[in-house]
Amino acid sequence: MSEDPFVAHRSLLFTVAYEMLGAAADAEDVLQESWLRWADVDRSQVRDPRAYLVRTVTRQALNRLRTMSRSREEYVGEWLPEPLLTSPDVAEDVELAESVSIAMLTVLETLGPTERAVFVLREVFEMPYGEIAEAVGKSAAAVRQIARRAREHVAARRPRVQVSRSEQQAVVERFLAALRTGQLQELLDVMAPDVVLIADGGGLAAAAPAPIHGAELVAKMLARPDRVVSTVWLNGAPAGRIEIDGRLAAVSLVVENGKVTRIHAMANPRKLTRLDEPVELAR
Repeated sequence: MSEDPFVAHRSLLFTVAYEMLGAAADAEDVLQESWLRWADVDRSQVRDPRAYLVRTVTRQALNRLRTMSRSREEYVGEWLPEPLLTSPDVAEDVELAESVSIAMLTVLETLGPTERAVFVLREVFEMPYGEIAEAVGKSAAAVRQIARRAREHVAARRPRVQVSRSEQQAVVERFLAALRTGQLQELLDVMAPDVVLIADGGGLAAAAPAPIHGAELVAKMLARPDRVVSTVWLNGAPAGRIEIDGRLAAVSLVVENGKVTRIHAMANPRKLTRLDEPVELAR
């Protein structure tokens, strides 16, 4: 008996849902809802199961994204995506790694639900405009306009400089080494003067309620030696796993010109449940 298309494409479907929602638990809920709909479909009428399933997941993710808008508005402090433990292999697909990076998902959060869906399906998964139109309930012409606006929006907010995997890894290792020692000067040396720290505690863990700007302020906040720091691969990039007094946090970095320019620190315990088992992502 051949493998069910839903099972065969599950990693792809999860990736679509996760990129649209930025939360693994919500993505899993969307997959469950989509599976129930798939179970009721007459398979003989489905010409392209992969495209059909992507459309189904997109619709369910859009529904959830629209209902989540209020809870995001009421969220305590800064909101950051849920980090996922991934294998280093994800970084081999440069476009996939960039699309699931914490930095990119944070940018996607500034798009409206339909714009986000169109951007993800077109720019990441290269779906034809006609299929995207069917998924989001718009005309193909409207989808083209939405895609153009979304690209411009993302381009204005994404990191200005693309760095190589080796440079990214080297700077991340320097930063994490400085965190281990807690030495102020070592932290200052690896950060850009205008570095920004964004922390997400969700009201459940200690975190700055607003972004912190400037290397001196950020370094003073981070310069403490009483922590266990290890290197992990999160969302397709080298990152940090930090334990302080039994509490867990994850740190993802944006690197430009050999310096850390942005620090995303996730401390909300509800968002740190995917750091022990690698998640399969696919395009």
